Amino acid sequence: MLLDIEKLDMLNKRVLIRLDLNVPIKNGVILSNARIIASIPTIKLVINKGANVILTSHLGRPKEGIYNNNFSLLPICKELENILNINIKFIKNYFGNNNLNLNKINEKIIMLENVRFNKGECKNSKFLSKYYSTLCDIFIMDAFATSHRKHSSTYGICKYCKISCIGLLFKKEINFLSKIMSNPKRPMVSIVGGCKISTKFNFLNSLAKISDSLIVGGGISNTFIAIDYNIGKSLYEPNYINLARKLRDKYNIPLPLDCRVGKNFSELSKSYVKKLNDISYDDEIMDLGDLTINLFYNIILKANTILWNGPVGVFEFPNFRKGTEKISKAIVKSNAFVVAGGGDTISAIELFGIKDKISYISTGGGAFLKFIEDKTLPILNILDN
Repeated sequence: MLLDIEKLDMLNKRVLIRLDLNVPIKNGVILSNARIIASIPTIKLVINKGANVILTSHLGRPKEGIYNNNFSLLPICKELENILNINIKFIKNYFGNNNLNLNKINEKIIMLENVRFNKGECKNSKFLSKYYSTLCDIFIMDAFATSHRKHSSTYGICKYCKISCIGLLFKKEINFLSKIMSNPKRPMVSIVGGCKISTKFNFLNSLAKISDSLIVGGGISNTFIAIDYNIGKSLYEPNYINLARKLRDKYNIPLPLDCRVGKNFSELSKSYVKKLNDISYDDEIMDLGDLTINLFYNIILKANTILWNGPVGVFEFPNFRKGTEKISKAIVKSNAFVVAGGGDTISAIELFGIKDKISYISTGGGAFLKFIEDKTLPILNILDN
């Protein structure tokens, strides 16, 4: 049974919170602080409980064991100071520093540098996991977006801490996703886009079982179209055609009637609407056609529950944006309870200015998919014990 963070006694305890503060940064400037804002409730709760707070996170994919200023958490530390209106002691060198004693640091809240600078982090080093556990009395895992991976600062540490639990953000994520998986209000429509069906096949299979309609887009859709049609030089996965056929024949997966094609993958490429049997060998499918948009639009309008993961076309290119834009408008026009997740999905939501009209936006990408597939996560299994 999972421990409840709100019931734990944290007074004067050292509490290490693993957050997901992997935000976009350019030239030291944070481009989006959405994940930082999402972490605030857990931090405030622990502060209010009188704990000595230790924060940490990863940022990007630096080479382990080598410090790289481009991946430093210092700009995030400063942003947190501004938001919380509190001084935060930033510690750059803490792993392998024999002279470091966090108990002697006279600060109520400190932040440790990027965990991915530490050798063994991504390989779930036993030595590193044990070291993290010595820094705290209580460990709080609130980095939902990384919870599908077994890393030392997320998974490994739990084996050696006497008290471990999930944070408020993590709890919120699994509550929303559990609700949509276990008892969705019907009809339920799932919308899944992306480049490769191979990376989302198990996710598609799980969703198809609980959805009244499963709409597919992007390269995933191309693999379904390729079952019966020539798709020119479009992105698809021939090894998955038979599996796609089995899904299509077993579940309600409405397929495109037409599509927008270009002659090359470029922002400057002109778009042409073509029916499926008119696609040429030099065409590349990059968006939905108007007949398909209308078909999907009407399906979405009737939904009472919507799960959205991935754009349905190359929405980054203005000439191939219409499908994703119209689908997003249908989503917000519906009266459905909407859960959206995935980096590209969030980018589309921000582009079309519909953030306030989505019921819940998950901070996770891979973890979002994994939880839908397995109805649990590795970290939940270990914390349950």
